[in-house]
Amino acid sequence: MNVTENPWQTLNSSVRYENNWLSIRHEEVVTPAGTPGIYGVVSFKNKAVGVIPIDADGYTYLVGQYRYPLNEYSWEIPEGGSPLSTDPLESAKRELREETGLEAHRWTKIARIHTSNSATDEEGFLYIAEDLVQGDHEPEETEDLRIWRLPLAEAIDMVMSSRITDALSVSGLLMVARLRGI
Repeated sequence: MNVTENPWQTLNSSVRYENNWLSIRHEEVVTPAGTPGIYGVVSFKNKAVGVIPIDADGYTYLVGQYRYPLNEYSWEIPEGGSPLSTDPLESAKRELREETGLEAHRWTKIARIHTSNSATDEEGFLYIAEDLVQGDHEPEETEDLRIWRLPLAEAIDMVMSSRITDALSVSGLLMVARLRGI
């Protein structure tokens, strides 16, 4: 069996909703079982980027904010959107600076992920940022952010106890834990 062959057939596709950040498509399909069906796909107009900043003392920085869709407060790694035509690393640098005021002299790409591939085509990129220099942060007008410097191991414990639930943050922090033997 060719695992790269698409067993789905798209009969019709139409955009049902669109704004500056995403669009939602309604698709009429033939399923892998050969039966008619429908599928809804959320397409983002940006890639997702996330940064795990690690300072010389082994501390990282989390960003806290209230997440409207969840109706709850969330601690996360610095993250945001990268226009589709922009290098994700350049957007990661911008997000780190905007959200924390940090700039890094050393960057390591650690992952490309799909955040929820059963309903969206969103692609995410994760980076470690090191050799940090502190400056002023410049949050966007929609962001009311809190910045928390804490030991990297404590942030990983927060993932393991579900106090951090954001997909980019969970993926990135667990990858760093594995890479660093934490």
